[in-house]
Amino acid sequence: MQRRLIYTGIVIMLLTTPIKAQESRPVSYFSWGELPAIPDKYGFAGSFAGVSNGSLIVAGGANFPDGGGPWTGAKKTWTAKIFVLEKSDGRWKEAGKLPMPLGYGVSVTWHNQLICFGGSNAGGHYKNVISISYKNGKISISKLPDMPAALANSSGALAGHTVYIAGGLVNPDDKHAARNFWSIDLSQPVTTTAWTILESWPGPERMLSVSGTQNGSFYLFSGTALVDDGKGAVKRRYLNDAYEYTPGKGWKKLSDMPFATVAAANPAYATKQNRLLIFGGDNGRLVKKAAILKDKHPGFSNQILCYNPGKNSWSVAGEIYTHKKADVVTHPNGSVWAPVTTTLVLWNGELIFPGGEVRPAVRTPRVLKVVPNLK
Repeated sequence: MQRRLIYTGIVIMLLTTPIKAQESRPVSYFSWGELPAIPDKYGFAGSFAGVSNGSLIVAGGANFPDGGGPWTGAKKTWTAKIFVLEKSDGRWKEAGKLPMPLGYGVSVTWHNQLICFGGSNAGGHYKNVISISYKNGKISISKLPDMPAALANSSGALAGHTVYIAGGLVNPDDKHAARNFWSIDLSQPVTTTAWTILESWPGPERMLSVSGTQNGSFYLFSGTALVDDGKGAVKRRYLNDAYEYTPGKGWKKLSDMPFATVAAANPAYATKQNRLLIFGGDNGRLVKKAAILKDKHPGFSNQILCYNPGKNSWSVAGEIYTHKKADVVTHPNGSVWAPVTTTLVLWNGELIFPGGEVRPAVRTPRVLKVVPNLK
């Protein structure tokens, strides 16, 4: 029998942390729970995820299959497995495989298809774009036009029929992140459609940012730049800037975020109240201590940021539900964490967070869900 945990009575009131120029509450509370866990002992981060014909699809991603981390000599391994969950109270099944092991690309759900953009594996970064459909118990995969260049750790979002892809990393050993900004209209025939190279945002290059769309505009939040420390090593510079792109008008800089949300679930969630919610992310406060903390790392941010485009203002809208048990250091997957490098998927009226990284090198098979805007 599949285990299913439902957290009842968890009411997370808004505006729990004071922030300058806060706004009125966009939502009342969130109700958190879990779907059946992905059938893998360690789980995956960087998976593609979306919905096809009413079923939830999670494909690819990477983990450390011996449960270790870089400090133990463990090797990061990518998967090609495609998992499908047809009903929220059902069982995951392995329904197929990607053309190759792959993860850390951009996921978009469009017309009953999961569209996967770019990504990486042990061999490097890729520009491939594929469509995954699930119907009558079978997976079908088709090829779409390649991106202009290989990319991993990008962010992207869908506005109508148009997908926007921003930033990322072209090669695994690059010393600078990318400043690309591209779009493609998925409604055009595959044989004639082409990528459009657009003007980049007026700010630093970045990877692991968060994208979102609202009322036809594209939003780019946070991310990390790469900086050469002068000693041959590359360090991350965490960003808390934000930008809006409107077709025909171009870019404009927005109010800075209260803190960075690097690698937060992508895309940001567009609410009915014309707000954008960003769930968690790495705020960078422990980045210098990660190598020392190792398995004692407490995890990433569980705060939910809300952006109000009408007021150009930020607020803290609540927290991702977490539950850390006494054995959290030695048995991390027995606890509930706030994940990063995961995809946010809207499925059956709920926001789904399938897997992800919960502390450095540790993945989770848990699949969190939340019902937003309950009243």
